[in-house]
Amino acid sequence: MSARSIIQQCPSRSVLLIALLSALLLLGPLSLLSGSALAAASFDEGIEYKRVAEPQRLEPGDDVEVLELFWYGCPHCYQLEPAIERWLENKPEGVSFRRLPAAASSRWIPHAKAYFAAEQLGELEKLHEPLFKALHEQRRKVFSDEELIAFAAEQGIDEEAFRQAYQSFPVDMKVRQSADLVRRYQLSGVPAIVINGTYSSGVTEAGGRDQLFELVNFLVAKEQAADD
Repeated sequence: MSARSIIQQCPSRSVLLIALLSALLLLGPLSLLSGSALAAASFDEGIEYKRVAEPQRLEPGDDVEVLELFWYGCPHCYQLEPAIERWLENKPEGVSFRRLPAAASSRWIPHAKAYFAAEQLGELEKLHEPLFKALHEQRRKVFSDEELIAFAAEQGIDEEAFRQAYQSFPVDMKVRQSADLVRRYQLSGVPAIVINGTYSSGVTEAGGRDQLFELVNFLVAKEQAADD
């Protein structure tokens, strides 16, 4: 028996099937939308993120600032780098992304100074990823002032210029600013993400790397809506 003859003999069944398929096509997009809304609604202050008691951006501006605080010696910070790069490819409009080496302890300060010195010289790309790789893939010990200055020279950065920048007053002031923001944000560890100086979270709090950037987008939208 042909498919056509079956439909002719069972018109009510075929009509029901068509109606069911039409309903599924209509409900599909709606279910996706409601799923997205539920995912957004599932982020709760005090659980996945916290509000900063004394809000403070790294830099003033009309955009929404997404700030990553990190330490080069932190393996979790290195592991987060690919997720950051993926997010940056499609980051929301009206958003600026900045990195801040966290000067949370005396051991972390040399790495912060190296970052700021390279940034001051316009040579950050030569230092940032290579230093992460040297520490976490090559297991090199690059922690002291002299080790960092020598490492920068290995990457093609002028050694004397880097040394002067490393020891300069502007770099020292940026380290002090970093230490102040770490205290202000009351961070328990790194990597940490701070949205517009107002909300902070991390991989553990958010539930994973992918969830962290879903949360970032949620908080960005929250800040943008507050400005409207």
